[in-house]
Amino acid sequence: MTQAPRYFALIPAAGVGARMGAASPKQYMKIGGRPMLRHTLDAFLSSDLVAHTFVVVSPDDPYIDAVAPSHGVTILRCGGDSRMESVRNGLAVLASTLGPDDWVLVHDAARPGLTADLIEKLVSAIGDHPAGGLLALPIVDTVKRCIDGEAAGTVPRKGLWLAQTPQMFRYRLLSQALAATTDPNAITDDASAVEALGLSPKLVEGHPRNLKVTLPEDIRIAEMYLAVSQPEFV
Repeated sequence: MTQAPRYFALIPAAGVGARMGAASPKQYMKIGGRPMLRHTLDAFLSSDLVAHTFVVVSPDDPYIDAVAPSHGVTILRCGGDSRMESVRNGLAVLASTLGPDDWVLVHDAARPGLTADLIEKLVSAIGDHPAGGLLALPIVDTVKRCIDGEAAGTVPRKGLWLAQTPQMFRYRLLSQALAATTDPNAITDDASAVEALGLSPKLVEGHPRNLKVTLPEDIRIAEMYLAVSQPEFV
């Protein structure tokens, strides 16, 4: 009998969020009265498709114990200096827990607008795609090339998408892709590592609410989306 596919969430959360200029890492800043990372964790906990959620933090992280719920989430204190290293370290720790064909949904801790519906949409659309895939948004604005603060040309936007997360790949494939990468700073997302193997991950249209909180002004936008649905923080 063929075993049903299993889906696991992996959230790298070892970053310091320097561009936010906050006293604590940005994933612990409060949005709508709750830590940003807790919104992210709750999105996976609310999905019936996700078997378990793992969050990767730095070894000396002093905040995570007060934020992570006591059920459905395992803390991995093996974060690295870059996002890619944190993901790679987390996968290595899970080598005896996940099977080679299990699916891993890697999601940014600073994307608190994820929902169970978006997770279901991604899983359904990817199916058994050999290269996995990711949520993304097609670019609708006119794109300008900038040189010294001036417009230096218009870039055709046809076929251009903005990558989001989760990015979903088989455990074995993602591990191989990241292991083959020699420069952690050259990989800005997991899909780019898989692309470097010559594969083409599937793009699944996401939603603007799944924005990445990077700058202080992003907080208000995230709060507007989250105000539509506010699960109880327990």
